[in-house]
Amino acid sequence: MIRSLLPIAALACAACTPQARPRAPAQEHPQVTEIAPPAVPVGTCGSERLATLVGKTRSEAVAAEALRLSGARTLRWIEPGMAVTMDYRQDRLNLYVDAQGKVERLSCS
Repeated sequence: MIRSLLPIAALACAACTPQARPRAPAQEHPQVTEIAPPAVPVGTCGSERLATLVGKTRSEAVAAEALRLSGARTLRWIEPGMAVTMDYRQDRLNLYVDAQGKVERLSCS
């Protein structure tokens, strides 16, 4: 009986033993080349075009115009004394407003 189980045990051990995997030829894995980023990345913020918004009252229209002029994807209103994160995002426009809701300054981050 034990002799009849030996071939089964040998097959089981062979199935559990890790097999060496053949290496793929080098031509199948081309090297990665870096591509230079575009001169003006899409979705980056440009606050220098927004001087006309300083002094305007906070509104949806001002927000839409700020996003359109800056090229930013997101907008953040920052009120006096408000805590904000310090993380940098090149696609975000910050609009700083005074206590009356008038835009005092703008910045990208």
